Amino acid sequence: MTAERLIYLPLGGAGEIGMNAYVYGYGPRNRERYILVDLGVTFPDMDGTPGVDLIMADIAWLEERRDRLEGIFVTHAHEDHVGGVGHLWSRLRAPIYARDFTARIAMKKMIEAGQPSEQVVTVGLDESVELGPFRIRFLPISHSLPEASSMLIETPAGRVLHTGDFKLDMAPGVGEPFDEDLYRGLGDQGIHALVCDSTNVFSPHPGRSESSLGPAITALIREAPGMVVATTFASNVARLRTLAKAGRAAGRSVCLLGRAMQTMVRTATECGLLHDFPPVVSVEEAGDIPRETLMLLVTGSQGERRAATAQLSRGSYLGITLQEGDTFLFSSMTIPGNERDVLKIVNAFSEMGVDVVDNTQGAYHVSGHANRPDLERMHELVRPAMLVPMHGEHRHLREHARLGARRGIAAAIAPNGTMLDLTGSEPVVAEYVDTGRLYLDGTAIYGALDGIVRERIKLALNGVVVVTLILDEDGTPLGDAWADCQGLAREGRSGRPLSEVIEDELASELERTSRKVFESDDKLTDLIKRRVRLACVDEIGKKPEVAVVISRLSDA
Repeated sequence: MTAERLIYLPLGGAGEIGMNAYVYGYGPRNRERYILVDLGVTFPDMDGTPGVDLIMADIAWLEERRDRLEGIFVTHAHEDHVGGVGHLWSRLRAPIYARDFTARIAMKKMIEAGQPSEQVVTVGLDESVELGPFRIRFLPISHSLPEASSMLIETPAGRVLHTGDFKLDMAPGVGEPFDEDLYRGLGDQGIHALVCDSTNVFSPHPGRSESSLGPAITALIREAPGMVVATTFASNVARLRTLAKAGRAAGRSVCLLGRAMQTMVRTATECGLLHDFPPVVSVEEAGDIPRETLMLLVTGSQGERRAATAQLSRGSYLGITLQEGDTFLFSSMTIPGNERDVLKIVNAFSEMGVDVVDNTQGAYHVSGHANRPDLERMHELVRPAMLVPMHGEHRHLREHARLGARRGIAAAIAPNGTMLDLTGSEPVVAEYVDTGRLYLDGTAIYGALDGIVRERIKLALNGVVVVTLILDEDGTPLGDAWADCQGLAREGRSGRPLSEVIEDELASELERTSRKVFESDDKLTDLIKRRVRLACVDEIGKKPEVAVVISRLSDA
């Protein structure tokens, strides 16, 4: 009889921050039953993924085994945990389980993607979900939005605590405070494996509470002479509440700008989780309010080019403009990789005379993730037999594993694609599977290996020349070929237009070309591409991408 095993396999979120997708399995080797915890997204940048809308984990490995997938569980409503459910559900077709607030957001994602929202099942804290060999409970944990949850996954091989994103906040403002007694009790009953958030393992000081921010933000707003605009993560409902209450305390009207931000506040209110969010004004009403008594809360804290912050930095958003004497507050941290986009916005505001305030001094933002001392406290409370760091870059996973090892906890580093066997007394690498990324590009989804983004980058780096040639019924050119150059210098070393230089070079080349070449589109295309690239290297020192359009007239 084949021995049964408990496995853990990250498809996204381990070795990176974002795009979370974690598989757990139990059963005989290659016949395990599975659950998936989280199905999130990460965001593109113009350098590496130009034109892409969203990036998701490549779930091909799980898709091939979806007949053994029992369910999808979502820990909370941040985009890097729930953002992919609508786009990828059709590939997995398993029910989605979440607490009320998260379930409502997941339903909206499903509806927007044209998928059946009834596949989302709302689970209460007093309920257990039994699927195959698993018994799963959502447990309250503090984070930066309502109803964040860890998950207790009970299996025949032992109990796994998957923390999700968390911090030790006893007064988070929105959402449940961290309950030490609950997690100590879990430790008393025995935790086989702790799969734990690693984001802030390098932060040496205990994390601060969301409730500590109000006075400093209120003072900043009260002293600002012009309009105040603040941005944070759209899903950080607790921070939106802190900012809005500070604005009202400073005597200002508050306006929410950005669909995602409005959706989060509305959903939290509908769930009964946001009882005291201050009244807000519409964007139309904001236009009639004096600048010195107005505060805007806007999306785009990570420099997203379509969000309200970026549009304001380019001139205006919904008719609202910033001007000298206004204040812009980044009540957020910049996710690694987004620094350039954020700095571009900061400089654009500076050129307008807008005073930009960030969290350099630590007064206007607290993290939603556990710092190093808080991670150590979680280890003390839960006392797991083994530790598997997740949700972090490789350096975070490695440092977190070291932290556990110092306490005598067996630990393993498992970046995306590393399958761990958790059955025994310590985690063991069972195998490696291929993982990667999926890109949402408009309405199309394709893989990183499809080459589309690579082609787009080549076009951006090298420019493109499109050559059109018309041949008559006998295969003889009807006039010269003509060239259209995009993304290239208009003139080169000769001082003539580049397109004219290319067309003259092609005319000379085609006059010398044998009729046999004209009989084959492939041979003719190769010849034209070579000639165009040689001409461009000589003229401007660049070797562009070349597209050739050959039209043949028929006898009909």
